[in-house]
Amino acid sequence: MTTNQCDIGLIGLGVMGENLALNMESKGFSVAVFNRTTEVTEKFATGRAQGKNIQPTRTTEEFVAALKKPRIAMMMVKAGPPVDAVINQVAPLLEKGDVLIDGGNSLFTDTERREKELEPRGIHFVGMGVSGGEEGALKGPSLMPGGSRESWDIIAPIFRKIAAHVDGEPCCRYMGPDGAGHYVKMVHNGIEYGDIQLICESYAILKDILEMEAAQLAEIFTEWNRGELESYLIEITSQIFRKIDSDTGKPLVDMILDKAGQKGTGIWTLQAAIKQSVVISTINAAVEARVIAARKEDRVAASKILPQPRVRKFRGNRSRFVEMVRDALYASKIISYAQGMELLRAASKVYDWNLDLSDIATIWRGGCIIRARFLNRIVEAYQRDPALHNLLLDRYFTRAIRKAQRGWRVVVSTAIKHGVPVPAFSASLAYFDSYRSARLPANLLQAQRDFFGAHTYERIDKPGVFHTEWMEPEKEPAERPTELKTPEPHHAGE
Repeated sequence: MTTNQCDIGLIGLGVMGENLALNMESKGFSVAVFNRTTEVTEKFATGRAQGKNIQPTRTTEEFVAALKKPRIAMMMVKAGPPVDAVINQVAPLLEKGDVLIDGGNSLFTDTERREKELEPRGIHFVGMGVSGGEEGALKGPSLMPGGSRESWDIIAPIFRKIAAHVDGEPCCRYMGPDGAGHYVKMVHNGIEYGDIQLICESYAILKDILEMEAAQLAEIFTEWNRGELESYLIEITSQIFRKIDSDTGKPLVDMILDKAGQKGTGIWTLQAAIKQSVVISTINAAVEARVIAARKEDRVAASKILPQPRVRKFRGNRSRFVEMVRDALYASKIISYAQGMELLRAASKVYDWNLDLSDIATIWRGGCIIRARFLNRIVEAYQRDPALHNLLLDRYFTRAIRKAQRGWRVVVSTAIKHGVPVPAFSASLAYFDSYRSARLPANLLQAQRDFFGAHTYERIDKPGVFHTEWMEPEKEPAERPTELKTPEPHHAGE
């Protein structure tokens, strides 16, 4: 066997791994492949990889020996312990200057730990977010690499070439050090949760309130995909509504059980947002919607017991209401992305990653699941103001929300009247109303905290920190404010 000839090696021949290997080979790179189960490697070598510049290997030693120096090895294995197991097998065979890439959906803190463990050996560890599913892996994914600048310089020629391209620009840019790439991918997946849930709520409104059939829904989503909502998810939704079930002759979507699943990246996004004190209420609503959808048996039982709203036949202008649903979807989508970008901005500051939000929006325009025309507007917003605090404050998005606001409110209120659950639409609108409000009822909240726990409060008319004895003895003044020069820590009740 010829050694040191392959440009890159790939470990893990699931569908994503196979497709990435074929993508790399189609772009002119020679690829060594390895899978823990040798039969999988053999099947790939004699099947899809036959006649191609792809070298099957049967041991990790043979795999590493097949790679050019500095060696580049990419893992496409399940996140968690399997990644550590592969690292423990492969890392001892690598040398200083070699690069080991984790292309799975790993938690960013695991990536940080692994990089620190490999750093003393001089091995570069890269955590790379890969988005686009099976098709993206084969034809061009969106890639989010994080690690040292030196490692990026080594791998960039390969990954910029195999990535999706939009307007001649590869959807692969260096994200930042250590866990930055996997953090960006995590937030991408959180935004994806939000996008999918918002589309599902649009579907529920049109189906349950306007009583539309799948064929009508297909036409509506096809039309929406020609405008500002143009995106991969809207496109595939229109195709889903057209698919007929061969067993029943009915639309396949109507035969699918309404019991959702998730793999955890949405929950990780929520946990990260809590840690950064960033509101991502749309994504939170989307994650919770999947949780309650998974409780199918409970919901069926509850539907026979709990009161239902009185069914109202929709009496309004149907075509105008469809336009309003589109407006609500677009406005809520803006909110979801604004929240996601704010989370990235906050994490960048805390972890000192120096994330470029314009770069991130740029590489999400192609290859990935959330690719959309809309992302060009986000790129432009951050080009106008790289320090933009919130996407809603950019002139394009301010105008878009102003235009959509009336329809958005009508849709949410109509859904509530009809008893159609729209948690993500509602959460998005509540976020907008909170963010645009100069004054919120948190003054009462602060009074309550001071009452039960002496947590203190500030005043609107003078500086300082105050505490009030809210329960006074009889015949004494109702308020006895005391100015505290230095706030004292109190934790009673919270």
